[in-house]
Amino acid sequence: MAYQLVVRPPDGRRTWTVVDESYATVAPVEEWLEAHRIEWSPNTVRGYATALAQWWSFLEQRREADAWDGVGVPAVSAFLSWLRNGRTVEHVIVEPDDLPSDDTLAARLTAVISFYRWQAAVHDVPVAKRLLKGAPRRAPARALLSHLDGRDAAAPSSLVRVRRTRRRDRPPVLLPQQVQAILDGCAVYDTDRGEWAGNLRDRLLFALLAETGIRLGEVLGMRINDFVMGRGGTPYVEIVPRDDNPNEARVKMMRARRVYVGTDLEQLFADYLTHLACRAAELGLAITAEDALLVNLDRPPFLAAMSEGTVRDKVSALKRRQIGPAEWTPHWFRHTHATALLLAGTPDWVVSRRLGHAHVQTTLDLYGWVSEDEALRAAANWKTYISGWRTGA
Repeated sequence: MAYQLVVRPPDGRRTWTVVDESYATVAPVEEWLEAHRIEWSPNTVRGYATALAQWWSFLEQRREADAWDGVGVPAVSAFLSWLRNGRTVEHVIVEPDDLPSDDTLAARLTAVISFYRWQAAVHDVPVAKRLLKGAPRRAPARALLSHLDGRDAAAPSSLVRVRRTRRRDRPPVLLPQQVQAILDGCAVYDTDRGEWAGNLRDRLLFALLAETGIRLGEVLGMRINDFVMGRGGTPYVEIVPRDDNPNEARVKMMRARRVYVGTDLEQLFADYLTHLACRAAELGLAITAEDALLVNLDRPPFLAAMSEGTVRDKVSALKRRQIGPAEWTPHWFRHTHATALLLAGTPDWVVSRRLGHAHVQTTLDLYGWVSEDEALRAAANWKTYISGWRTGA
């Protein structure tokens, strides 16, 4: 059986690779991963390594690992069945309890296709030609703002597909009172004492997520000077791609952008910066504008960049206090932000750029229901429309 394995090379950055049943590195997979590590986030590398480790395990069970560059559609179709059957080549009578979801199967298939498309381009491995058909399955919807969509023409589609029931699930959102409860659950301003009570860093974290709609990794990767105070103008935060953050936070697709914010968030940032400076002085540690914005203030390593695990712990603590919905995650703030902007009439392309989506169509696919619902509500007053059609007798 193959495994995806976490490794830390000499430069100190954690990454993932795949080893086979003899614990030797799977060379074709490692070469593919290495070619993309500079542009992929660590989480993306881990996801693809997981998928290819499962693919290699499947080939090993079939005694076909040595023929990895000669497989075709039957093998890839059998791979999906293998995943559904609990990773065994035999058919099962009773379905396993932990069946992978359709989305998980689709992600595994996408990784395998991507791997073989790269092998075809670099080493002329012919597998991809057997797995893909020449014409795209369907032309993607372009909508009215297609001129702003920079994606390439539709590529050939896979001959192997995951049959999925089409869902119209809406991204989960937080109500205004729930957002406020989460912020207040971190820290509140004591007017009598004239200072904040609670964890001001955590309040700033969730306030940034709520007011900007940026991703958690983008917040955790911020440096102090990435928050630019207005000084008479509009304050903003800079989303800066970096690959040397000590907490391994990354900007998705390494795309820089600027997100303007309000004065309330600016004031919260100023209060936190004062608190940070005082805490650093107590610890006898120096801070600079190039240091991480969100850091450990109450436990060692002091002033180290806040990690994603710490955020998960904070969310769990808030849930134990029954603050917010039972299943909420930090990403819900992003969905909430986008939904609120669209309900306020903000153009789709503005929301897309603020969120950092690569394509406008991504925004429309995720949040098109907002404007659609508004249009349907307007159509409910249909009598006002038909009155204009009437003509005199």
